[in-house]
Amino acid sequence: MAGGLNKSDNDDLAENHEINVTPFIDVMLVLLIIFMVAAPLSTVDVPVDLPVASTKPQPRPDKPVFVTVKADLSLTIGNDAIPSGALAQALDGATKGDRTQRIFLRADKTVPYGELMRAMNLLRAAGYLKVALVGLEDVASAPIQGGGASERP
Repeated sequence: MAGGLNKSDNDDLAENHEINVTPFIDVMLVLLIIFMVAAPLSTVDVPVDLPVASTKPQPRPDKPVFVTVKADLSLTIGNDAIPSGALAQALDGATKGDRTQRIFLRADKTVPYGELMRAMNLLRAAGYLKVALVGLEDVASAPIQGGGASERP
């Protein structure tokens, strides 16, 4: 890294063809410090205790009410297709006006997250605040019980 002078008979200095890497190393160290300071600021770190997804299934109610968002974004209650504007009336009929009853919301994998939130907002606007999302059990982490993947509320 250090430079040297070659002795020659005349007063002209000989050209040195070596690359001086000291400025390059200085620039790299400054960039490293900038990235070390900026990287933690660019990540979102919200402390959240997430529940484990491989818990035992809860017992099903006698007559659960399933609201389903199908791949074509249509809504159904049980097996009956309904327009989204009539969701409140159809739920009142299915639950006999009991708005404290839990509603099980199912959605196809291809349904965008925004559409799922729209369905949840419709349920909230109808007065149904107890909403459970339905999915398949994770067969890799769940104990094997004769039947494989099953739908669980």
